Amino acid sequence: MSRIDDLEPQIHDRARASEYIGDGSSTTDADEFRFGVMSRPMMLVKGKTIEDAQWTGVVTGIAVSMLEEGLVDAVVCIASSEDEDEWSRGIPIVARTTREILRGRGVKPALAPSLKVLDEIKGDDSIRRLLFCGVGCAVQAFRAVQDDLGLEDVFVLGTNCADNSPTPRAAKDFIKIGLGLEDGDDDLRVQGYEFMQDFKVHVKLSSPSSSKKSYLKSPYFCLPGSIASASIAPSCLACFDYTNALADVVVGYMAAPLNDSDTMSSSLQSLTVRNQRGQTMVSNAIRHQRLSVHSEQASGSGNHETLSSATVQADNIVMAMTGGPVKEKGMPKLLGNLMSFIMTRAGPKGVNFARYSIDYHVLRNYLHVVDTWGEEKGRRLMPKYAIEIVNHYLGKDGDDSISKLRELILQKKELRP
Repeated sequence: MSRIDDLEPQIHDRARASEYIGDGSSTTDADEFRFGVMSRPMMLVKGKTIEDAQWTGVVTGIAVSMLEEGLVDAVVCIASSEDEDEWSRGIPIVARTTREILRGRGVKPALAPSLKVLDEIKGDDSIRRLLFCGVGCAVQAFRAVQDDLGLEDVFVLGTNCADNSPTPRAAKDFIKIGLGLEDGDDDLRVQGYEFMQDFKVHVKLSSPSSSKKSYLKSPYFCLPGSIASASIAPSCLACFDYTNALADVVVGYMAAPLNDSDTMSSSLQSLTVRNQRGQTMVSNAIRHQRLSVHSEQASGSGNHETLSSATVQADNIVMAMTGGPVKEKGMPKLLGNLMSFIMTRAGPKGVNFARYSIDYHVLRNYLHVVDTWGEEKGRRLMPKYAIEIVNHYLGKDGDDSISKLRELILQKKELRP
């Protein structure tokens, strides 16, 4: 992950701004310190004319537009399995037609071998210009080898990502065990799920007997504590690239507002343009009427640091690291819904909700690398921005919670045989 510090200025012609933005700052817009290099302010967008997308089709629309315009010869994306029961399984493909790109619609919540197709690209002289679509870990690996592919032009379209499941089976188990939903029950099929800004998991469902989509929404707080470790890949616990720092343009949702009536199919998404290649992709998608801009500048409100610390302290994966008790059962549904209601209205919103999510994942994953490799080696694996976030919380006046968790982990580590 520390390779971000070296590759970021090579790819974007400069490094990100280094000013820490915390509670008490007058800045309500997305900052480069957390969100990475931006050539323009973060925007709020929706996709257009992409049916069966998990959201509104922003990523798919950009990719289709690039191929339609002839700006690329092929698109690397993660396609869905042709078996509807395998919704959680992602298959890397080299797409050369719109129809093939459309196989990539929807989020596959399990790790996928995105680079598996690179030998196919290297051996195909007809592919000179490529669009690579991927999450942060895949993009970092691709950036490290892209010069060896002999391509004339490369575009990289990224998505925000955190906590993928290690296998498709683990993703299905999360739905079954964590949410009590048996895929296929009552003529319903799972199409995907997300941890949303209303502190609930939204599961998108379809039915062969109806064209309408339905949603199951369950509060985070109702999830059984034991489900977390089984549902998150170990590599994701050592990741510090939630915002996909090395992509040319990045699509996400944590920095976007979410109204009570919003679903994935109607929600705004955030769009971060990092360089001219990213701007080319966005402008082209708008020109092809695949993308609409709803706000030229995303913003946020509310404090995020206290909630980030509190979430880390309550995290069951962190509790297991410190030797503390792991809560086997989640809250009762009524209490969980009440908590979600209160947190949504009193907690951070928009960009500040994204700051909360970034800080929480950075802090939790810092504790994981300390637990796994120790303080010194763990920090060597982290990019500078993540180290600065950790240092800020370790040095906060009046809040030593992260310091105490670190000390418990180090003490436990010393006692191991």
